[in-house]
Amino acid sequence: MTISENTSPAAGPTGTGPDAQRRPGGRRHRGFPSAFTVLIAVTLAVWALTFVIPAGRYDTRDGSPVPGTYHPVEAPSGFWDRLKDLFLAPVNGLYGVTDPGSGLTAPGADGSFAGAAGVFLFILMVGAFVTVTLRTGALGLGVARLAHRLRHHRTLLLVVLLTVFSLGGTTYGMAEETLGFYALTVPLMLKLGYDRMVAVAVVMVGAGVGTLASTVNPFATGVASDSAGIGTGDGILLRLAMWAVLTTLTAAYVVRYARRVHADPSRSLVPATDGDRSPADADTGAGTGRDGEPAAVLSARLRTVLGLFASTFLFMIFAVVPWSDLGVTFLPTLGWYFPELAALFLVAAVVVGLVGGLGEKGTASAVTAGAGDFAGAALIVMLARGVTVLMNNAAVTDTVLDVLHRAVSGTSSGLFAILMFLVNIPLAFLVPSSSGHAALAMPILAPLADFAGVGRDVVVTAYQSASGWVNLITPTSAVVMGGLALAEVRYDRYLRFVAPLMAMLLLAVGGLLLAGAAVD
Repeated sequence: MTISENTSPAAGPTGTGPDAQRRPGGRRHRGFPSAFTVLIAVTLAVWALTFVIPAGRYDTRDGSPVPGTYHPVEAPSGFWDRLKDLFLAPVNGLYGVTDPGSGLTAPGADGSFAGAAGVFLFILMVGAFVTVTLRTGALGLGVARLAHRLRHHRTLLLVVLLTVFSLGGTTYGMAEETLGFYALTVPLMLKLGYDRMVAVAVVMVGAGVGTLASTVNPFATGVASDSAGIGTGDGILLRLAMWAVLTTLTAAYVVRYARRVHADPSRSLVPATDGDRSPADADTGAGTGRDGEPAAVLSARLRTVLGLFASTFLFMIFAVVPWSDLGVTFLPTLGWYFPELAALFLVAAVVVGLVGGLGEKGTASAVTAGAGDFAGAALIVMLARGVTVLMNNAAVTDTVLDVLHRAVSGTSSGLFAILMFLVNIPLAFLVPSSSGHAALAMPILAPLADFAGVGRDVVVTAYQSASGWVNLITPTSAVVMGGLALAEVRYDRYLRFVAPLMAMLLLAVGGLLLAGAAVD
């Protein structure tokens, strides 16, 4: 899950507290504004543009615009009505209702629900579930035990750990949660004869590539699919293939660098410090506790928690995949959406808390804290959906869509997919929040797929690939800058390490999008 505010963990070892934000002379350094500030600015800018962009509508069929039917219409509301829409934009973004007659959205209207309340609640429940699981200690201890068992198989350990973090990224957008693992992975990689960059690559790049190739990540795939008017399971085969290819590519890149550093420490991009262990120490102590004792035993209770954690995400995948559309007749298509999924994660959070030994009070506290921690992402979705409501109420959404349609008309399905990927790259820099980016861009970009003759799931995949690719390096992300601070790796060194991989990922994503559009 990525909110990408401009703060890093205050306890970072290289000065990530408040003083790190000051320039010499005591002046505070002003970084890139937060996702909230960006979205508020976008809201005001879009509201102003509704007085400039002419109003227009497409005829629709089954909820999709019909090509060639765009026509100008009279602006449906005046200045004071639009000022009220601006005031109510966040509220409409949460639980606005669209009147079928006028097409206007308002909190007290009768008609179809247009707000993001379902997504909002779902994000809170995912936060509750993840936080409850983390508080049991099962996730951290599970990774520690895995590292201990594979300590004599360096390459296998790197691949397995990177894959584990990639799975976290592709299933639930693991981002801020990675910050707690550097205390484990940095000493482990140093003991194995690697450097701090390898620890960053395993944790941050592993989770980031998984998020880039999200399969059912609720903060990227889920929000984007909802905004595009399709199910989360649509396009999952392409996304599964993308996850497998990109994770394999990343693992090979990291292993190659790690082997080079192990063979010749002078080739490391991160010079060793006095506290770093030398390669001569690499064969001893990896994955052990104090005084060489083995890492703490993973109890049956915590193994059960890990099983419940994995099973919940596996069941979510099963519940959202349209099996019948894939020709799988022996599995039922449940067709679950955000209301059912929110209930699933709430129930799972309670079960995990009780099974994990948190007790009634501990579980309730973790659920509340987890929902609070993820409220930022939920509020961003609400704000972004409010922008969409502003455009729809002013009848300018279809005008923008018509301009974009004319720009991409005549392109092949493959070129269209590539264009959608490239368009989303600058948007990802502007709105680093994956969920905010999705809620803001998908209502405009997804209908273009209808004109290009490809599925809307291709646009969703292009968006999340661009967002994930950018968020591997964005300097406004607490995940990137906080992770580098905790690992004591300079940002310029990290860019030098990751630049070739970014180029390879760019080419691989382009090829996969071309293939996906061709067979869609």
